[in-house]
Amino acid sequence: MSPTTPHITDPLLLSVLSAASLARQSALETLSLLSSSTPPSPLALSAQQKTLKSHLATLRAQNRKALLSTRATKAQTTLLRQEIDALHLSLQNLYYEQRHLRGEIEGCETYDHAFLKLPMVSVEEFLQSHEDYVGKGEHEVTVARIEDEMRERQRLEGVRVELERRKEGLAKEVAGKREELGRLDGEVEKWVAGEGNVRKVFEAREKKMEGVVG
Repeated sequence: MSPTTPHITDPLLLSVLSAASLARQSALETLSLLSSSTPPSPLALSAQQKTLKSHLATLRAQNRKALLSTRATKAQTTLLRQEIDALHLSLQNLYYEQRHLRGEIEGCETYDHAFLKLPMVSVEEFLQSHEDYVGKGEHEVTVARIEDEMRERQRLEGVRVELERRKEGLAKEVAGKREELGRLDGEVEKWVAGEGNVRKVFEAREKKMEGVVG
């Protein structure tokens, strides 16, 4: 019957222990045979020696298998330990990355965004004129409000540019009218001056005629 050891469960190691036990038992029997008061017969001694050699050969073979298995187990254990260390390092990296991302998220949530200061229409007013966004998420509604505000400002900018263009056109037209009015004033002044000269000529002629008649 093979001996059992409560702390060892590996089949290969148990086979080594069993072979060692058999070899020990065979060695004790050989010593007992040699130390007997009655010398053993050569045939009995030869048979006992063969049995001992057989058990020793089995023990050496089982021990060699156990050593090779132990080396393979150590190599596998080393490989698994390296994998565990790599996984532990990856876990640490993921932990640091998670903490970093949480910090980034918190920073984004508490960031004083510029769009919050934009003079946009309220959410209620926007949803009243854009019913297709009712029930949408806050982010989607905010983006839509910003885009709507941009379009409205672009439209107002277009109106402003058009008014500026019309203003410049009217200014040029007024300047042209003023220039034309200035020319007309000059012509009128010339006409008035010419009329005075003509009147003087007629008055001089009338006086001359009166002198002739008198």
